[in-house]
Amino acid sequence: MKLGVQLGYWGLGLTRQDQLEIVQEAERLGFDSVWAAEAYGSDAATILGWLAGQTSTIKLGSGIFQIPARSAAMTAMTAATLDNLSDGRFVLGLGTSGPQVAEGWHGQRFGKQLLRTREYVAVLRKALARERLEFHGETIELPLPDGPGKALKLTITPIQERIPIYIAAIGPKNTELVGEIADGLLPMMFAPEHADTALAPLRAGQEKAGRPADAVAVCPSVNVHIGPDPDGGAEGMLRGFTALYVGGMGSREKNFYNAAVTRYGFGDAAKEIQDLYLEGKKLEAMAAIPPELIDAVALFGTREHVTERLRIYKDAGVDTIIATPVTPTKDGRIQQMRELAAALAAV
Repeated sequence: MKLGVQLGYWGLGLTRQDQLEIVQEAERLGFDSVWAAEAYGSDAATILGWLAGQTSTIKLGSGIFQIPARSAAMTAMTAATLDNLSDGRFVLGLGTSGPQVAEGWHGQRFGKQLLRTREYVAVLRKALARERLEFHGETIELPLPDGPGKALKLTITPIQERIPIYIAAIGPKNTELVGEIADGLLPMMFAPEHADTALAPLRAGQEKAGRPADAVAVCPSVNVHIGPDPDGGAEGMLRGFTALYVGGMGSREKNFYNAAVTRYGFGDAAKEIQDLYLEGKKLEAMAAIPPELIDAVALFGTREHVTERLRIYKDAGVDTIIATPVTPTKDGRIQQMRELAAALAAV
């Protein structure tokens, strides 16, 4: 099992030099990958291009590029460019984002997400293989049939013969699609004890497409704090994150994270957290989170406890843990990466 580090959103309390030192220390520690996120602030591609020239071995992952933010052809251009800048170290992580961002920021309708993702990836595969880009789907039509457009071919060649495409998914239907078409799964709120439940749709998708069991890497994003937490600051950050996702991501009718922890056996707590959060009682929602839920979806506690948890992740079939150190400072994040590397070495 390998380690990655998630930089998160750029500019939230850390300088660019801080971020660079975090990535370079991750490379020194033998971390396999670093991931940059985007929402409606900094974009991930610029960050990864900047890091490509200041690292040499660590893989550079988009975690994630938003599908509604770029045409599939533009994503192929960006992926090929980053693969060249990094000498073949780029991993293309994709996600649909959410309706608030897709429609409010990018002006793209959020419907037909499964079909949109399937066709988007199909166009990416053709473009990155440097085939002439002709595609006739329900959500993508290339070239447009009633104008001067022509089927073009990417003019640069990626370094990798096949740039890996990972997709962020948590719902059963999205996860099954990943098993059919992608090279990696990027889940959040992943509980390794419930991997059979969480990954059953992935395996179904692989079987449906006639793909082997090891065709898709499982790379969950996991919040990490190892060691003492004397003022409760790390636990507070974990509770805030969990309350936001279980309580406030999506609507009462459709919240994939709430549904996931319900499948893990925390249905009563999930309902209470959501009710409180949507009523504006965010502190009460945080307080309602059972410690067992935090332990299920995060790495939190002593090094010995985290080492044991890492064994469970490994036995569950996880290929890479993409760690988000739960601390606001550069030095704190670097220390957490060192602790995590030491814990994994003991597995």
